[in-house]
Amino acid sequence: MNVLLVNKLYYPVIGGVETVVRDLARHLPREVARKVLVASETGTPKTEIIDNVEVVKVRSLGTISSNPVAPSFPFALRRLAHWADVLHFHFPFPTGELSYLLSGVRKPLVVTYHSDIVRQKGLLAMYRPFLERFLDRADVILATSPNYIDTSPYLAPRREKCLVVPIGIDTSLYEETPARKERARSFRESFPRDLPLVLFVGRLIYYKGVEYLVRAMKDVDANLAIVGSGPLEEEIRSLIDELGIADRVRLFPPLSFDDLVSMYHACDVFCLPSVERSEAFGIVLLEAQACGKPCVSTELGTGTSYANLDGVTGLVVPPRNPEALARALNALLSNDSWRSRLGSRARERVNSEFEVRTTAALVCNAYEFLRGSL
Repeated sequence: MNVLLVNKLYYPVIGGVETVVRDLARHLPREVARKVLVASETGTPKTEIIDNVEVVKVRSLGTISSNPVAPSFPFALRRLAHWADVLHFHFPFPTGELSYLLSGVRKPLVVTYHSDIVRQKGLLAMYRPFLERFLDRADVILATSPNYIDTSPYLAPRREKCLVVPIGIDTSLYEETPARKERARSFRESFPRDLPLVLFVGRLIYYKGVEYLVRAMKDVDANLAIVGSGPLEEEIRSLIDELGIADRVRLFPPLSFDDLVSMYHACDVFCLPSVERSEAFGIVLLEAQACGKPCVSTELGTGTSYANLDGVTGLVVPPRNPEALARALNALLSNDSWRSRLGSRARERVNSEFEVRTTAALVCNAYEFLRGSL
């Protein structure tokens, strides 16, 4: 079977969906031949072999609202579709979806639905008719959680052709090695006071809700490590100073993968305090759980409450609520045995339900079913 994966960008660009597409391309079963079609992050068209996968990168003239402007995308899609038995798009990607509608291609179509379009409401009003037509053309829609099917205005009416295939990670990459254990110790010792450690990982942008976590830390006797950068960084730093907790809160720039895993192992609790549906799943929750850490996350009606099960792998609280965050963090940090049990369950669940080889096999089953039924 030949499968063409279609997305905005591809490795070495680092992003949530880009990581998902790369992991899927790397871990599909051997009997599936795969190619990837994306826009070029540098603007220059090229074809590369990355991890034994052919990646076709189409010329991009820039971006509008984070969407590549690539006029030749429909032509590249039509050319590669002749080779493919199945097309697999990763949504949202307006350039790709419009290219499909313009290309006239009629091959079995699988769509992984990562997120509603949340913030660009003006553009959405113009784009919605094309979005609806594209989803109507899809033969199978892969939702990353049952929660998103229930709450998305685009998936709920199409639930009969939705399948839940969660995002997966390569859990073998998160093991605690002696070097990582030593690095974790040095991270903890970089704080002036020897206290439990809460960890946040992500971009410092509007929907992550980091300011609510910082406010919560005023009432939590623990250190906080914030790993990431973004447009709200100076605002977060000012808030930390205003609250008088600069001795317990440190901001780290984006870390290398090995250092990031060490930081996961260093923490006692991981927290994802997101406030908008733009946080459609929260891969960082799986990464922390693969390291045996319980999580505190917020109820958004999205996959975050599927990735982190309340009372099973951690705690789920209302968004935009520093008091609720503080109560949950204090509850976990004050009970070592409960925290350890939740962390152990979290690791077990990631290994059984979110391992990338398992989720890639589920995607392959969808391809086979689709090819056999059309």
